[in-house]
Amino acid sequence: MVNIKTLKNGIRVAVEEIPYVRSVSFGIWVKNGSRDENINNNGISHFIEHMLFKGTFKRSAKDIAEEMDALGGQINAYTTKEYTCYHTRVLDKHIEKAVDILSDMFLNSKFDDNDVSRERNVILEEINMYDDAPEEVVHDKLQENIWKNSSLGLPILGTADTISNFDGKIIKDYFDKHYTNENTVISIAGNVNENEAFALVEKYFGDKKSLKTLNEEKEKTVYYPSFIKSPKDIEQIHMCMCFPGLERDHENKYDMTIFNTIFGGGMSSRLFQKIREDNGLTYSIYSYISAYTDAGLFAVYAGMNPNQIEKVCRLIYNEIEDIKNSLISDKVIKITKEQIISNYIIGTESTVNRMTSMGGSVLLRNTVQTQEEIISNIESVTAQSVHNIVNKIFDFDKISISLSGNTESIDFGKIMP
Repeated sequence: MVNIKTLKNGIRVAVEEIPYVRSVSFGIWVKNGSRDENINNNGISHFIEHMLFKGTFKRSAKDIAEEMDALGGQINAYTTKEYTCYHTRVLDKHIEKAVDILSDMFLNSKFDDNDVSRERNVILEEINMYDDAPEEVVHDKLQENIWKNSSLGLPILGTADTISNFDGKIIKDYFDKHYTNENTVISIAGNVNENEAFALVEKYFGDKKSLKTLNEEKEKTVYYPSFIKSPKDIEQIHMCMCFPGLERDHENKYDMTIFNTIFGGGMSSRLFQKIREDNGLTYSIYSYISAYTDAGLFAVYAGMNPNQIEKVCRLIYNEIEDIKNSLISDKVIKITKEQIISNYIIGTESTVNRMTSMGGSVLLRNTVQTQEEIISNIESVTAQSVHNIVNKIFDFDKISISLSGNTESIDFGKIMP
């Protein structure tokens, strides 16, 4: 059972006791990501993620690494478009030491100018690495263009131009403004006593003071159908096509999950079987969902030889038309539900997954659904409810296509529906 409390300073804390494991996962979640930035400071949220590992007023970057290694623990962080997470997993007997280290990083980072300068070079290499990977570029360029007038389209890493302007003061000022107590959730799952866990968080985070969260109104997210080529000197072509999807908490999100699994979510999916197995046209093909607070997309990715792209697109369109015109069988829906429920239950046996689910839910929804509620929602999906969402999503007037790689011979007119 998940218990949620709010500290006097406004930080929310979610704890779940799992007494039959030996590990504890601890995460700090902050409601701040690249969509909270603008064209001038794009990339600063990701830069902050890096800087929290660069040293505090009592620990160097080396100290942080050595102390975590000495615990045999794991520590990491990641930045998304709408939030950032710092997390660790250790044996239950080491939880206080891990919290001590992570809280020190979160509350006392130095943001030293010399460290900023060195880390800028690291992030530039990270940007270059992604730019050299056409299978990454094709997705990033797609979102950059379909959300072109919204901060949702900004790249998480930023650009070489924007991150070149950051110094310690700029980063610290942004941190103080956005890493507020109201924007922060702490999530703990594993072999830990609930009362002791709340006391531990109070001990290390209870004195944190912060500015009041500025509820800045974000611009309305608008989807723009887009057609993008990103030439790369390689043999293959990487393609991503998408349609406007559902926002994160849409009432039909479980219907969408079921459909995605059936359509392109695995090796038994319709796209994989038809295009790779039956026709041998691609090595990789899959569909995926991206969902945000106020927008979403449904996308299909495929990598292939450029001379196969017209055949691949035609087969994808045929599958879309077929699934729009006829109900998926009750048998397939039932099998898919069981697949998703089984994967979900197995996933909950991981303290990291439990911590992640709780942290994200409290941060974005201020509540946590029970396992029974989630399973019930999945079970309620029907062939008709999936059919309804399919016909809502697949509007060919709103299709977007992004290409990366050997794009020279590709004519968009020949690969359109």
